[in-house]
Amino acid sequence: MPDTPTHCAYSKRFNAVLAYIDANFEGDLSVKTLSQVANFSAFHFHRQFTGFVGVPVSRYVQLMRLRRAAHSLAALADHSVLDAALGAGFESPEAFSRAFRRAFGITPSAFRKEPNWQVWNTVFTIPHFSRTVLMQVQIVEFPETKVAVLEHRGPSGQVNESVRKFIEWRMQSGQSPVASSRTFGIPYNNPDTTPPHAFRFAICGEIHEAVAPNEFGVHELIIPGGRCAVVRHMGSPDHIGETIYPIYRDWLPASNEELRDHPLFFHYLSAYPQTPQDQWQTDVYVPLQ
Repeated sequence: MPDTPTHCAYSKRFNAVLAYIDANFEGDLSVKTLSQVANFSAFHFHRQFTGFVGVPVSRYVQLMRLRRAAHSLAALADHSVLDAALGAGFESPEAFSRAFRRAFGITPSAFRKEPNWQVWNTVFTIPHFSRTVLMQVQIVEFPETKVAVLEHRGPSGQVNESVRKFIEWRMQSGQSPVASSRTFGIPYNNPDTTPPHAFRFAICGEIHEAVAPNEFGVHELIIPGGRCAVVRHMGSPDHIGETIYPIYRDWLPASNEELRDHPLFFHYLSAYPQTPQDQWQTDVYVPLQ
């Protein structure tokens, strides 16, 4: 569909619907209510939604509720199946467990013990998200950047503990002030496919001088310059795989580009807690030859 003023207005109305769904899992997400949000007749809304997003509205709502529940179960140790079900808008834990098992092939309790994010990303393949990512991919020349780094080793769910340690170093040293220095993250492997004990993630802050000796284990690193594909992820970093997978699955094979021998990295454009995580913006850089 061409990028006309009419199409932009159409997209704006449906993006408002997607935002409404994301903010109202426990509320009324019927076709009647959502058609009113979009300012379309209920008769036409269902077909138009399916054409825009790629799945029927009822399927989309259920997938988004399951997404909320899956992330809650994996990220929050004290979150029960009942908490996940009610927080995602399911009428009962039984209805939630049935839907979860149909989607993932396992129970919510089994998923919490051993999350399988590869299956998760297969279940949550929604054409609209892939199209949005592909439209946003740009190729840029990233300049060589000197950073201070604290390397996290261990389960990805414990990265925030290392982040707090790195923040403490930043505050004590003053060498990488958050207000004027960029913040990066480098996943050395994929948490979806790497055993928890082997996962490595570098937490980085831009610097302009040598890192002073410290007790935090913070040291210097160079993020090499060069060509990169970059796309902006909107929302919590917990869902960043939804932006990364379409780059490798759809964009890269069609681009005639080749990957450089360096892991992808993130540039965090938002700060927590000043910006709620569901409103974060993160640029994902994929190094190219």
